[in-house]
Amino acid sequence: MSVRTLKGNRRWLALGGCLLWLAFTLFPLYWVAITSFKTPLAVVGGPTYLPFGDFEPSLTAWNELVSGQRGQFYNTFIASLIVSLSAAVLATGIGAMAAYALVRFTFRFRLLSALIFVVIAFGGFLLGRNVLGFGQGISLIYAFIAALALAVISSRFRLPGPELGNNDIVFWFVSQRMFPPIVAAFALYLMYTEVGKLGFKLVDSYIGLTFAYIAFSLPIVVWLMRDFFEALPVEVEEAAMVDNVPTWRIFFGIVLPMSKPGLIATFMITLAFVWNEFLFALFLTSSKWQTLPILVAGQNSQRGDEWWSISAAALVAIIPMVVMAGLLSRLMRSGLLLGAIK
Repeated sequence: MSVRTLKGNRRWLALGGCLLWLAFTLFPLYWVAITSFKTPLAVVGGPTYLPFGDFEPSLTAWNELVSGQRGQFYNTFIASLIVSLSAAVLATGIGAMAAYALVRFTFRFRLLSALIFVVIAFGGFLLGRNVLGFGQGISLIYAFIAALALAVISSRFRLPGPELGNNDIVFWFVSQRMFPPIVAAFALYLMYTEVGKLGFKLVDSYIGLTFAYIAFSLPIVVWLMRDFFEALPVEVEEAAMVDNVPTWRIFFGIVLPMSKPGLIATFMITLAFVWNEFLFALFLTSSKWQTLPILVAGQNSQRGDEWWSISAAALVAIIPMVVMAGLLSRLMRSGLLLGAIK
């Protein structure tokens, strides 16, 4: 039901309710915006609402932010932009391929193969670390390679125990988000530190932070894209298979264009998660590749939280996502209309 279909007082009541809800949702943004233009005295002196009426606007917070007094603003903004876009694009691409495979192909493996991977991985690490005298980084790499190889080889045999399928794989992907992020962040920091001792720097690096965000985002991407692919008509793909079209061309030339709205929506959600993520950036960066949430959280001093500086930094973090959502929403709507026409 639309407001336009209502008549008389019901229409005005519905319109008034929508305006109240709009004001309720926009007021926090308005409050952050005007606070960023207040002086410290105007902030601590009591609530004021109207620029040039209740208070005289000032660019103090913005000058401090842009000049670098409140942290490396330009470096932090560029780092956030590069890492977020890279992680969102790669996670959406990899997750889309995984989701399509889980929808169109049947996978079967024994639970015992997964247990073999876990046992060999932990046992190999302990063996290399405590018996053979290898370092933690070398032991971790060797144990992972050996566990993966044995698990793949064992899956080719008819092992005893329950057999798992596509739904179990999807559940495993989604279950990765059930763990507290602090556990994964601390484990990643320890692993990155050990790998850094081998000469591959991952802490406070573009590759390390991007890889962490890709792994963090993949479960959501696989879960969302799986539903989009299941809704696509399989007859189009079957017709292409009759003409001996390769599977990779079917995926890139037929499936992805048909799922354009789903890809854009998934990319927007992934980008929002990565752009606003705080914990991994806090653990895995120190200076060069710190992101905007770290800059926003650092806008304080010995006198306490300085809300004028926090508001200016928060607006910098909010505006790019609003612009990106506006641009991509247009593409998503055009994709929906194109799919409807086809």
